[in-house]
Amino acid sequence: MNADQLAVSLTSTSPKPDAAPTLRIRAVMLGERINPSGLEIGAPVSSTPAAFRVHAGLAVIFRYGVVVLIGLLPSEEKVLIDSLKSRVTGELSPYEEEIAQAQLCKDESTEVIQPGGPICLAKFSDDRLLIVADALAKSTSLARDERRVAAVFDVIEPFARELAEHGRTPRRRKAILQLIGNALLVQQRVAGRVAVAEKPDVLWEKPELDRLYARLEDEYELKERLDTLERKLTAVSETANALSDIIDTQRSLRLEIAVVVLIVIEVAIGCFQILSGTH
Repeated sequence: MNADQLAVSLTSTSPKPDAAPTLRIRAVMLGERINPSGLEIGAPVSSTPAAFRVHAGLAVIFRYGVVVLIGLLPSEEKVLIDSLKSRVTGELSPYEEEIAQAQLCKDESTEVIQPGGPICLAKFSDDRLLIVADALAKSTSLARDERRVAAVFDVIEPFARELAEHGRTPRRRKAILQLIGNALLVQQRVAGRVAVAEKPDVLWEKPELDRLYARLEDEYELKERLDTLERKLTAVSETANALSDIIDTQRSLRLEIAVVVLIVIEVAIGCFQILSGTH
């Protein structure tokens, strides 16, 4: 079954005979990583990302933990997700997900994404659907990272408030180091695994679809969200590093005081012994 037949079969049950054919697209983040190597769930459509024709729809699998399901029934989605669980590293609970609708429009000049509305495509071709899947997968991954960074901010705020109001720093250096570690993990994921700023590989072969991807980028605010996330990550890292440095300085000061006290005690004992020996 080709892409055009796919569109017709998926929308034959539409309640309005004159309604434009639509596709349901669901992006689900299953975990930190998905290994698609050697996966055989249908006829292959693409290798990067791994995409397969499953039943009357498509399944697009991204190594950074997201699978995009296009035109599948809910029961088919569940079976496919269950089959991927053994390939997931760091499975999430609950899953992060986004749902969109794709709708056929008259021609390429009318390919627009209305705010909160369906994604209008000139045709349900594999290339176009892969581009939509890429944008939706990145948006889903960003939503997860935004939530993680927000949680880090919730933890670090009391530390900063205590320092501002009372001039005291938390004694839990381990907690500060964990904050730095969480920030570094999100930063590594965004920069290395997801590569939000990079365009999908399909555009190398189909540069005429660059305008469609640009519209999807604007609709899901991928660049703006990435910039905001990176600024927050920088703020978290700098704040956590500053708190850690202050704690280390205080520990060094306490250690120096302890050394001085020990020296004074040793000198006092020596003087006492000398004075005791003269009598």
